Amino acid sequence: MELTKVTVSALFLLLVAFGSSSAKVEEENPEFWRSQARKTLQSALDRKLNTNVAKNILFFLGDGMGITTITAARILKGQLKNQTGEETVMTMDTFPNVGLAKTYSVDFQIPDSAATATAYLCGVKTNLNTIGVSAAARNGVCKTQKGNEVTSILKWAKDAGKSVGIVTTTRVQHATPATTYAHSASRKWYSDADMPDSAKRDGCTDIASQLVKNTDIDVIIGGGRKYMTPKGTQDPEYPRDYSSRGKRKDGRNLINEWQSMKVGKVARYVWNQTDFSAVDPETTDYLMALFEPGDLRFEAERDPKMDPSIVETTEKAIRILQKNPKGFFLLVEGGRIDQAHHAGRAYMALHEAVAFDYAIAKGLELTKEHETLTIVMADHSHPISFNGYPFRGQSILGKSPLWASDVLPYTTLMYGNGPGHKITNGKRPDIRDVDTKTKDYVQLAAVPTESATHSGEDVAVLARGPMAHLFQGVHEQNYIAHAMGYAACVGADLRHCQGQTEAPAVHTTFTDNRNGAVAAHGSAALLSSLLSVLLALTVLM
Repeated sequence: MELTKVTVSALFLLLVAFGSSSAKVEEENPEFWRSQARKTLQSALDRKLNTNVAKNILFFLGDGMGITTITAARILKGQLKNQTGEETVMTMDTFPNVGLAKTYSVDFQIPDSAATATAYLCGVKTNLNTIGVSAAARNGVCKTQKGNEVTSILKWAKDAGKSVGIVTTTRVQHATPATTYAHSASRKWYSDADMPDSAKRDGCTDIASQLVKNTDIDVIIGGGRKYMTPKGTQDPEYPRDYSSRGKRKDGRNLINEWQSMKVGKVARYVWNQTDFSAVDPETTDYLMALFEPGDLRFEAERDPKMDPSIVETTEKAIRILQKNPKGFFLLVEGGRIDQAHHAGRAYMALHEAVAFDYAIAKGLELTKEHETLTIVMADHSHPISFNGYPFRGQSILGKSPLWASDVLPYTTLMYGNGPGHKITNGKRPDIRDVDTKTKDYVQLAAVPTESATHSGEDVAVLARGPMAHLFQGVHEQNYIAHAMGYAACVGADLRHCQGQTEAPAVHTTFTDNRNGAVAAHGSAALLSSLLSVLLALTVLM
């Protein structure tokens, strides 16, 4: 064992020496770093606060895009251009204002995408698995939903006369986009077929039906066709695939209903690239584009002849929405970053994040910084680690040159838990001859779980444009919605456009019944919490 330690230590020293010898010549000159720092410092000194009222809000949400994912995607983006990668500047890296958001939900240290979306879109923290409702609502219990609904900044913007839209790489009924328009005790109630009979009897409605009923959304782009059509309806792209067919038990065709509601307007529904490309933003009032029965394909597997990229969908949405002289609110979600991490597939997750960054670049290209508040953030992180002393410029999807004490190699990226747990008879698999850079490779995980969980560390919030400085610092995640609303003068706080800065007087009263009601409520809350835990264990986040 001592010999192994000595050998590993000697190997490490040799690797350090080799790594140092491979440094770029200009980086060995101290003036290279001093000059770079002087330029960065001067740009910070020259920065002026933008205190305009935001006409537009462009909100980019990387689902599961924790800081480790941002770092690794940055390296991959450079390496895809035949660069070493570490020095690459992502579009999101150029945002001058950076903060952190605390992501815990009311009932769990580590949240899901429903609780987090309710926080940063509606301004209220809530419980796991619930969307558009306060924490007084209980996971999966319809009766607790009534009276506890909370509205999102998308609705605030619509009520203020702005155009609004959602773009996602998941189904449009998924947790993040759904929270902009729906209120549901369960994020899983995509269609009425996904709801228990008791919830229907108690008056709750599915998320897809709320999409066409609750808020007049100008642009809806993503997947989720099967939740919009009657049970058995053949999918236009996969007519022989029964799992892709319509799911609704109520016989409603929500796509047709949506179009019939837009009397006197040009409302286009499309499901493929050809028809999408033919949509003229200048003559289109409403667009619903659903490119898959469920979630969209991963970017690495996308057929460009059938489905547009997130860059293309972002551009189309902005060009339609920006015709409104009062401005717009647009949510763009890179939703499959999260789903790739759940599967332990770092290749897919990072390629999704790189595509997401290109969509951010397109958003900046199409808007003006003086009037558009642009936010980039994640809802939560994942238990992915970046480790092992890889050489500068080594593939981010490769292996550490320094082997472990079991004299076996390991990858630079790994997961704390997930489907990649591969310990057999106490030994890790030998991956010396395994290509870890392929799209199907599943990284090693320390703990076996069917799907990798989320992780609970703070996530980055990056901002530019009007009032972007409000997003500096460490904040509760629900603060984000209020700061966006203030910057754009939408929602309840209109002080910014009224030239006021003092906080309005708020009188809040908390009642505490000491005659037994508190104890009764505590017992009910405990029982409800236990039920929530059991339900949460069945949810893929």
